[in-house]
Amino acid sequence: MECLSVSEVPEGPEWTYELKLDGYRLEVVQTQKEITLYSRRRNILNKEFPYIATALKGLPEDTVIDGKLVALGADGCPDFNMLQNFRFAEANIIYYAFDILVHKNRDLTMLPLSARREILRSVIKPAKHVALSEVSDQTATEMLRFVRLHGLEGIIAKRSDSVYQPGKRTGAWTKYCINLGQEFVVGGYVPGTLGFDSLVIGFYQGEDLYYAGRVHAGFVPTTRRVVFEQIKGLKATRCPFVNLPEKLAGHWGQGLTSEKMKNCVWLRPEAVARFDFLEWTVADHLRHTRFVAMRDDKDPRKVIRET
Repeated sequence: MECLSVSEVPEGPEWTYELKLDGYRLEVVQTQKEITLYSRRRNILNKEFPYIATALKGLPEDTVIDGKLVALGADGCPDFNMLQNFRFAEANIIYYAFDILVHKNRDLTMLPLSARREILRSVIKPAKHVALSEVSDQTATEMLRFVRLHGLEGIIAKRSDSVYQPGKRTGAWTKYCINLGQEFVVGGYVPGTLGFDSLVIGFYQGEDLYYAGRVHAGFVPTTRRVVFEQIKGLKATRCPFVNLPEKLAGHWGQGLTSEKMKNCVWLRPEAVARFDFLEWTVADHLRHTRFVAMRDDKDPRKVIRET
């Protein structure tokens, strides 16, 4: 089930609040024979995180758990870059379970969230690498104050009566981010030192990929090398963005005209990365954008404009 991005945190007795944790969405499936860790893109992550699988082996047979895999930095806050260097950060990585979909072969998805949480709490035993995503008893205003004070990413608000609808973004689950930032699809790059000078990124609207901006900031030499290794094999002959070329470069220079497109190398739209930015322009372009990290756990087709 997906969260709908909102500009205000919903309030009322039917809403419950959790901290927004920056990490990998991870579904845990315990069968009679084995436990399997599935990423959002259905990749099996047991080899990458064997200690998470070991920590969850006490789950009942035929049980499915939904949650987030998070690395905690020295300040106790989620650190996504640390999570990507998981081989060196084992001690800091925790699986936060927030929902249970199947329990002992019983489908729970049509139960209200409040009932599913009670079952989850009886199943998940906190351990070194496992914890529950706690539901706060604070109001939305108090949660916002706490998140800002501690420099956290945002708030997840869920209706306590919501059923679980896989793959749906109904608005029964919402997310509110303090800082603007989200995932975008990498559809090309401008060549430069260490492989590229800037990435050309966009988002899906229906079946079409729309150009949103070029990103030069946020890279150090090592990052450029690593990112280029991940995207260089995706070269394509055609531009994947339906709204290019643009007629004008625009006030902030983010417009991609036919002339500027001659400098671009196009890619199959399969790579996804996280970016922070200041704002959207009236032309649906990003301003002051900075690369954060690659996201191989995200399905490019589900990358939409969130704010």
